[in-house]
Amino acid sequence: MDLAPRRLHPALMSVQESTTAFGAALRQFRGARRMSQLDLAMACEVSSRHLSFLESGRAQPSRDMVLALAEGLLLPLNARNALLQAAGFAPVFPASPLDSEVLRPFRVILDEMIARHAPNPALLVDRHWTVLEANATARTLLAALGGGGDEMNLIRMLTRGDAAPVIIANFPEVLAELRARLQVEALDAGGDALFAELLADLEKACARIPMAAPTNTRRPLLPFVMNTPAGQLRFLSAIAHFGTSEDVTIRDLRLELLFPADDATRAAVAAL
Repeated sequence: MDLAPRRLHPALMSVQESTTAFGAALRQFRGARRMSQLDLAMACEVSSRHLSFLESGRAQPSRDMVLALAEGLLLPLNARNALLQAAGFAPVFPASPLDSEVLRPFRVILDEMIARHAPNPALLVDRHWTVLEANATARTLLAALGGGGDEMNLIRMLTRGDAAPVIIANFPEVLAELRARLQVEALDAGGDALFAELLADLEKACARIPMAAPTNTRRPLLPFVMNTPAGQLRFLSAIAHFGTSEDVTIRDLRLELLFPADDATRAAVAAL
């Protein structure tokens, strides 16, 4: 009697591996969304039994099912591509280089917005808050925070360097606001490891810095206040997103525009 273990045909092994990888990825994204199997099944109008089979590897999803589950999870485009690849399918959404010809219309718009915003600071960042471009005024502010060289991630500049607590006059408030914003963005990203790392940096920084006691009085706007040789500069920020593209690169971009919050800041920025 042949008692040697039987090996699966390579094609079947590939199917089994992709099914297992998909199930693990689906559980991770669902867990990041804090959704039960029943929640997701109802959102996608499939049976919870079938969803359980998909997660356990007992069933293999079709391409349309993967996209339906990604839609039900409200995943960003790059996460939808990752879920498709885990199931053994090719990515659907392109991720074009920012300097590619296909994205040239968006680059024209971005360049115009950044140029028109001068002399006020303007930053173009990716979904993880890494600076991709900045105008001259913004580069001056980033240099004061230790930006430049190998480190261009805003979260790391604020949490790992020594300059930020000294330069940012309302540092505890800025950290608390940024942490709240990143918590929402990390939830939207659906289990993004880099988001988790950056959020952990923010949590550690908030634990080190005494936070202001909560009050019943809330200001309608939270300024970003910087200590400079010219005095304190106060800014309010607006963030622009592009929601009319199915390209991962464009959908992940954020254009942060800083506006002077008072006349003294306006005059100081104009002098730069």
